[in-house]
Amino acid sequence: MDQREKQLHATLTAAPMVPVLTIEDRKVAVPLGKALVAGGLTALEVTLRTPAALDCIRAMIAEVEGVTVGAGTVRTARQYEEAEKAGAKFVVSPGATAGLIAAGKASAVPFLPGIITPGEAMTLAEEGFTTLKFFPAEPAGGIAYLRALAAPLAGIRFCPTGNITQKLSPSYLALPNVICIGGTWVVPPDALAAADWARITGLAREAAALKGA
Repeated sequence: MDQREKQLHATLTAAPMVPVLTIEDRKVAVPLGKALVAGGLTALEVTLRTPAALDCIRAMIAEVEGVTVGAGTVRTARQYEEAEKAGAKFVVSPGATAGLIAAGKASAVPFLPGIITPGEAMTLAEEGFTTLKFFPAEPAGGIAYLRALAAPLAGIRFCPTGNITQKLSPSYLALPNVICIGGTWVVPPDALAAADWARITGLAREAAALKGA
């Protein structure tokens, strides 16, 4: 395990869940980050799905104590570079192109590439990436699928993300090849719209206390 993989492992094991955040307005980034960290979720993935995303990453890094901010939905080498320049401490992608693999190998910022198939996982492991995102988790086969991968893909750990609910979370976390989960349920849209930070902190606290079933 190289230094980047060690760093990624430390980030993903800080709590059982990484919130996956799509933020439209930079103004909410800092209070949202503080609410999640207050609940015990210190590693946050801000997806590059909005024009405000990179500014949100910068703002959280500058103003939220104790946070580790990563960039998600990174689909090109250029976006990887932009995320690194913004200060992202890890980069997450729904898949892995040749360009992204090259960017991940060249960068000091750890890369969490996404897979669905065993072949994709094996290809990435050959390139040195043994901690992978399993996406979209539920539509792709969920808990049963990941359980089936554990023996043939020994040594590869997954962060499943995609339609994982609070109720399903313990069953995912019980799998020996799951390092953590990614999810959105800790930031309900209505709570975000209402700036109900106390509710979000409460949900984050529940997520931080999750254990395998």
